[in-house]
Amino acid sequence: MIKLLGIKQEAVGVEDGGLIDWDGLPAEEVLRRAGERFGEKAVFACSFGAEDMVVLDILHRVAPETSILLLDTGLLFPETYRLLEEAKKRYPCLEFKKTSPLPPGEAQGLWEFDPDLCCRIRKVEPLRQALREARAWITGIRREQSPARKNARKLEWDHRFGLFKVNPLADWSWAEVWEYIGRHGTPYNPLHDRGYPSIGCVPCTRPVREGEDLRAGRWAGRPKTECGLHG
Repeated sequence: MIKLLGIKQEAVGVEDGGLIDWDGLPAEEVLRRAGERFGEKAVFACSFGAEDMVVLDILHRVAPETSILLLDTGLLFPETYRLLEEAKKRYPCLEFKKTSPLPPGEAQGLWEFDPDLCCRIRKVEPLRQALREARAWITGIRREQSPARKNARKLEWDHRFGLFKVNPLADWSWAEVWEYIGRHGTPYNPLHDRGYPSIGCVPCTRPVREGEDLRAGRWAGRPKTECGLHG
């Protein structure tokens, strides 16, 4: 069932008489189109990992009206908070926002016995609230990151949050991410240089060992592989 773009329905929409398909477009063009179509109603949920710093760097050039949102769980690494401050200085044209972390002590230790609930309280529900007035949210996810992300499209309908989801780096490799960072001098989290390819909350993130996949350091020793934002 095909519906018109801009109406929140469980379909991606119609563009120029055909089904919208941005998968063949380069990341910069995807973000430029997202800026044109959604404007201030687009929110970039930025984790300040390597992929997200690439998206941030492109957004400031092609769609600076996009809101940048950090899901502040209250448990992020100090390096992540410092990178946020660095990004504010480097990209003054972008509007940076944070969700409010839980008060100290509230849900303390929840990650130990119910990490899914911890993620839902600290990330999923705050994002749901932040997206209430949005028409689209932008992510830095890539297909090669995990089986749950292997079918990600560059523009898709997000059933969980009821709006469009834009994944401009869906077809990028890890090597392409770092090639971009090196070529543009894009700032990045120094934890990447210490064996952390994927960076989340302090209690649930460890360095990746040689031979492990890029997300092996997240919720290590548990079957959990996603925080709930992407599946």
